[in-house]
Amino acid sequence: MQAWQLSQFLHGEQGALICTAKIVQQAPRMDAKFYAATQVMDEARHVEVYARLLHEKFELAYPITPTLKSLLRDVVGDSRWDLTYLGMQILIEGLALAAFGNIRDTSRNGLTQQVHAYVMQDEARHVAFGRLALRDYYPQLGDKERDEREEFAVEACYAMRDRFQAREVFRALGLPEDECVGYLERSELMRRFRSNLFSRIVPSLKQIGLWGPRIRRAFDDMGVLPYADVDLDALSRDDDRIARTLAGGDSATTPA
Repeated sequence: MQAWQLSQFLHGEQGALICTAKIVQQAPRMDAKFYAATQVMDEARHVEVYARLLHEKFELAYPITPTLKSLLRDVVGDSRWDLTYLGMQILIEGLALAAFGNIRDTSRNGLTQQVHAYVMQDEARHVAFGRLALRDYYPQLGDKERDEREEFAVEACYAMRDRFQAREVFRALGLPEDECVGYLERSELMRRFRSNLFSRIVPSLKQIGLWGPRIRRAFDDMGVLPYADVDLDALSRDDDRIARTLAGGDSATTPA
């Protein structure tokens, strides 16, 4: 299961590498282009570390899930620069941060803990960059344009929430897929995991001004609306603290 999760991280980082290269071309200001260029280097490094972790250490990798593939296709293919920022920097990277944190805090593999602690330091900057780029832009949009962005965000959030079914794992193990997926859907652990995935997305969307009735209804339906008041800066400071602790050779958390 952990190899399956890491495989999706790898595919997400590959998508982020493509999106960030696109942002370098599309960004409306030169300072944003310069920052995006540094993120291209970050994403290339992440692709390499996940590929090595999967192929050299776990010796097991899975293909991209159809849901993530579809979402990345939409983000990469849209010609509007802000949709690339929104889809990758806010939504996909925001969800990834929470998922990385889960692996960092629960993995029994020390190398995996360290990799995710270090990657999270980069990703927190990327999400902050997306927030800075969009929070001044979205208030300038008309209602119709802002509604289009909110609809895209809602559909993407539902898709990301529902993609953690791991059918490929059950299939590889020869287990009954539908029965296993049904068990996951009813699992309280999975419900909490899915909810936690939005701990960075919800406050980010609120900060950039995509906070209309459609978004609030969707998050209320998912049970994640209370995350709107999460202090993102405090989360980032805690991520840095854990990374420094792991760099010193001590486990920052107690693995489950």
